[in-house]
Amino acid sequence: MLKFRYRIFGLMLIVFLTSSYCEARSNLRTKGLDGYCNKIASCLAMTTTTVYPTTETRTRTSFNKDWKFFLGDEPGAKSPAFIDAKWRKLTLPHDWSIEGEFDEKNPAKPEGGGLPTGIGWYRKEFTAPANFESRLITIEFDGVYKNSEVWVNGKYLGKRPYGYASFSYEISKFLKAGKNIIAVKVDNSAQPDARWYSGSGIYRNVWLTSTAKVAVAKWGTFVTADQSGRVEFQAQIQNKTLKMQTVVITNSVFTASGKLIASTIQQNVKIDTSGLEIDRVFDVKDPVLWSIENPYQYTLVTKIVQNGKILDSYETKFGIRSFNFDVEKGFSLNGKPMKLLGVCLHHDLGALGAAVNVRAMERQLEIMKEMGVNAIRTAHNPPAPEFLDLCDKMGLLVMDEAFDMWAKKKTKNDYHLNYPEWHKRDLEDMILRDRNHPSIILWSIGNEIREQFDSTGIAITKELVGIVKNLDKTRPVISALTETDSTKNFIYQAKALDVYGLNYNHKKYADFPKNYPGVKFLATETTSALETRGFYDTADTVRRWPRDGKTKFTEGNKEWSASSYDNVSAYWGSTHEETWKEAKKYDHVSGLFVWTGFDYLGEPLPYPWPARSSYFGIVDLAGFPKDSYYMYQSEWTSKPVLHILPHWNWETGKSVEVWAYYNNADEVELYLNGKSLGKKSKQKDDLHVLWNVNFEPGTLKAVSRKNGKDVLVREVRTAGAPAKIELIADRKNIKADGKDLSFITVRILDEAGNVVPNADNLVDFKIEGNGFIAGVDNGFQASLEPFKANYRKAFHGLCLAILQSTEKAGSIKLTADAKGLASSSITITTK
Repeated sequence: MLKFRYRIFGLMLIVFLTSSYCEARSNLRTKGLDGYCNKIASCLAMTTTTVYPTTETRTRTSFNKDWKFFLGDEPGAKSPAFIDAKWRKLTLPHDWSIEGEFDEKNPAKPEGGGLPTGIGWYRKEFTAPANFESRLITIEFDGVYKNSEVWVNGKYLGKRPYGYASFSYEISKFLKAGKNIIAVKVDNSAQPDARWYSGSGIYRNVWLTSTAKVAVAKWGTFVTADQSGRVEFQAQIQNKTLKMQTVVITNSVFTASGKLIASTIQQNVKIDTSGLEIDRVFDVKDPVLWSIENPYQYTLVTKIVQNGKILDSYETKFGIRSFNFDVEKGFSLNGKPMKLLGVCLHHDLGALGAAVNVRAMERQLEIMKEMGVNAIRTAHNPPAPEFLDLCDKMGLLVMDEAFDMWAKKKTKNDYHLNYPEWHKRDLEDMILRDRNHPSIILWSIGNEIREQFDSTGIAITKELVGIVKNLDKTRPVISALTETDSTKNFIYQAKALDVYGLNYNHKKYADFPKNYPGVKFLATETTSALETRGFYDTADTVRRWPRDGKTKFTEGNKEWSASSYDNVSAYWGSTHEETWKEAKKYDHVSGLFVWTGFDYLGEPLPYPWPARSSYFGIVDLAGFPKDSYYMYQSEWTSKPVLHILPHWNWETGKSVEVWAYYNNADEVELYLNGKSLGKKSKQKDDLHVLWNVNFEPGTLKAVSRKNGKDVLVREVRTAGAPAKIELIADRKNIKADGKDLSFITVRILDEAGNVVPNADNLVDFKIEGNGFIAGVDNGFQASLEPFKANYRKAFHGLCLAILQSTEKAGSIKLTADAKGLASSSITITTK
């Protein structure tokens, strides 16, 4: 037994002295010692996971609780001696704008959502982490909107203007044993500063990180992997000890189930005070590829060991996949041709505002995936880190966008004021933070940038592309352009972009290869169709609202609504059907990003006040799909779809257009009260079929058939007077973590259980148990009711209550009442 131990010890020394375990295994095999190699592999697996003792490695803890907030300017709040006893207590993330009242006179204007902005202060008392004198303590902000300034114990840390940037400060030298005070000033008072609703405050998560002074640097790893399983890894190691350090560095790759499949070890690594960059290569045999259908991720664990103790352990998740944009064939993932079926999403979460909530983002993405979406454009700014984590896990491809403007402004107080000083830092931080996400396939350096139209665009484009390529050469760089004349588009003339991104101009798709020979093409923003859920206004022709950029809009209606028949768009855009018909025709069109997946706060074109949110979404602000959702679902998914519109409550004798979206069938037959109104099939490039029907009360039924056999049946019935309330939860069991949500759909029904399509009853909510109402909504773009309330009027028969858990397990009971209606209750379990 002793002899065996000596033999293993000698073999392990050989392994330690080689640059990688794989090389050592190869050498030992040549000496007939393969059996011992397997034992060494087991030992190394233990070495990279459990053998080394440690008192404390890297810790990253939430810093969201126990903040105090004051709305207004209080310069004295930076002082530790300031008394904040009367300030409001809250938990981050927090958006104070969403809590305010809608007012046309608010400085952000209707284009910014019509909600208040201003200046706010946050303060938090905390205890310094143990051993803070010998460690690096960092405060990390995922996003603050905007112009944040931070003090710790009265010491100024710095300012970060860009509201979408993630940033941090190392605070060790400012800490003291016991009580410490952090103060944050947020200044969003200079308005207007955006073309949409931004929110105000510390609206993303905050973290406190503690590391040894020798550790992997922030965002300090970069993993790239191709379809063959070759994994290339870089890590930046920092040394803040003021003297040379000698360490052991191990890197280990684990499967999603935690199985070790590859590792390397570097002995006697010397790191001076300037730090060290390491490069390693792994070969993963028979890799599981990250894809839309199977978004599989591996984990690479980097450990730094000194004198037998782990100083740092750093995890990097990554996916193995390859993709390509081709001039003629468009986009492919892992060698499989496919179109990017994408939507643009702004960062707000409807009634929750800009305050980040993982479940709310997940719900949005679930609704989009159910429609057939496979790609998201983060319009027009870097998203929350958790959003990208969700895309990684759910199998959604991402176009990650940096800016909506460069040096030339779009609004008076926007990012152009900060661009000269901050653009390099902001862009670099986005790339460093996000480049390990397998979901990201494109870096966008800008949207409809004004420098398209003058020669400054050439130099700036080259600079920004160079910044990106210096940090990541594995992904193409794009910018969303509007100028279609190549001789006048100076961003295009820079010849630095990898893919040409075109916004709108769907009639240009066909001739793009002729006009731009050898150029890869993506429709980066399309459509801008206008719709209000549940509102139907027929017209013989497609309408553009407004007609152009100069004519005053006078064609609306007193309902402040746009038809859900998909026959209205902004003048620069097109309807959903007009756009998709062109995009689907041509292989060279790599895909499209529809403007937008969801309605969003702000930019309420074409209507003036009281409209305060957009009409562009395929889904309304509350998360209820509009009818065009089912057109995309019939085209973008393989599951059977049959959807008929509109509702069936009209004046007797009125001629009503009945549309049907369908797939997986040859025809649809329509019946009214049991009588056939005929069969219809899509012809040529049709995306729906229609009948003109003289209304009579009763039941409208559609049946889709393939080869004579029924596929699906859908019915719409004439509803009677409102009689009762129905509550439907998207999830009846949620986590008791103080963050999880249950979205409760409120439906106004008649006695027979039909949704009443024009019901606008005021619904009052009562909450009991271990939760609270986080927000209410109904999806109407011109509603001025507050989002933070215990009541909401129904809109076309629907409204929404969002329940949020506390940290105490139990249940949440929601009761909904409305005058003259039978009330309803629902109970959500929290665990």
